[in-house]
Amino acid sequence: MVCISHKLGTSKYIYNVEVAKDVSPNFSGPMYYNGIYHQFYQYNPNGAIWGDIVWGHSVSRDLINWIRLEPAIERTTPSDINGCWTGSATILNGDKPAIIYTGADPDKRQVQNIVFPKNLSDPYLREWIKSDKNPLIEPVGPGLNSSQFRDPTTGWIGPDGLWRIAIGAELNGYSAALLYKSEDFVNWTRVDHPLYSSNASTMWECPDFFAVLPGNNSGLELSAAIPSGAKHVLKMSLDNCDKYMIGVYDLKSDTFVPDTVLDDRRLWSKIDYGNYYASKSFFDSKRGRRIIWGWTNETDSTSDDVAKGWAGIHAIPRTIWLDSNSKQLLQWPVEEIESLRRNEVSHQDMELKNGDVFEIKDIDTSQADVEIDFELSTIDTADSFEPAWLLDTEKRCREADASVTSSVGPFGLIVLASDNMEEYTTLHFRVYKSQQKYMILMCSDLRRSSLRPGLYTPAYGGFFEFDLEKEKKISLRTLVG
Repeated sequence: MVCISHKLGTSKYIYNVEVAKDVSPNFSGPMYYNGIYHQFYQYNPNGAIWGDIVWGHSVSRDLINWIRLEPAIERTTPSDINGCWTGSATILNGDKPAIIYTGADPDKRQVQNIVFPKNLSDPYLREWIKSDKNPLIEPVGPGLNSSQFRDPTTGWIGPDGLWRIAIGAELNGYSAALLYKSEDFVNWTRVDHPLYSSNASTMWECPDFFAVLPGNNSGLELSAAIPSGAKHVLKMSLDNCDKYMIGVYDLKSDTFVPDTVLDDRRLWSKIDYGNYYASKSFFDSKRGRRIIWGWTNETDSTSDDVAKGWAGIHAIPRTIWLDSNSKQLLQWPVEEIESLRRNEVSHQDMELKNGDVFEIKDIDTSQADVEIDFELSTIDTADSFEPAWLLDTEKRCREADASVTSSVGPFGLIVLASDNMEEYTTLHFRVYKSQQKYMILMCSDLRRSSLRPGLYTPAYGGFFEFDLEKEKKISLRTLVG
């Protein structure tokens, strides 16, 4: 294991967009438009707790330096008087952006509203105008729960030339991404079948639907013609994490068809093996990539949030693409983050054996960007993989923590370690053999992160396939801040 020790007392986040005090930073509608990145988020102007939600707004030219603006959408009409909740941005024909978002009406029904920029010549798009046709979409129909009907996706155009969006919903007690069509992005009609539905859960928050090319880290614009061989990803937020399925978008039936039909949410893939939720992706036309952004609600109590003045942080934006095997998504911090690097410390060709710990010294442990390549000397002796572990990967991470040795592993990084190792956080891997392939267990273990009682410090984790015989090494990128 590689270790980074830490002097206690630092609590300010470095790798984080500092949006404002009193924030619950659930992501909403990120987009790139006319040279500017826009970041919207759920914001409570009255305190660092959930409530009185409006849309905060920050802008940047480089994803690094941000300017905080006044809220973009506030609770000013009956269709959003009880909250302006999550939604998505879409660039319409004529290069005009629009945002469809969920509002809570006087009866606390969840309805869908739309806003447009007041002045397109304003590079920051500071002001947004609500349509007099709001609410555009109401929770109407048998079996539709009016309090579980939210978070519309970015729009896309089908082969018939009509716009489409999907909305997360509880329908007859199960989860569904309801599909809607429109000619003008204002007047919507519900399609008689969902984009996709599942009996494995009752509600999906913050659904995201986008196209990817296997083995190609170039992004695809959702409303453009999708090239042959492309796959689609349906992402949803549930169980305090973000999960996804890979499949195809059947244009004839207007449905998403997963490559592997697993109606068990425990087996759905995870976007992140840690505390990461409500992510939203967008196509970055500046660099031709798809960027995903999520938030971390930390482990502090409500009283801690009030004292420090914020509730949760934004994670670093990541480029996301599909592995060449078409089975899992890959991601890496956006390349702009590398411009922050200073004072490089390098160690090469080091040999570590099971149980060894090497400490990286002479770095600022309150702000570090760490890249490690682990090249394994042997994998033939890897322990056998048990399929039952997939049903509870966090349990497996608790059982096989960094102190438990196996044939191949653990290896990884120890961060924010106190001098006496009473407090530390581990990010580590293990290799298992499963028939003719290798399964990698990645764990993010917070159980020793703090000695303070009453904090939520779980062990996160997940399995992924990896062709070790071909790739030879596993790379880990960790931003400590």
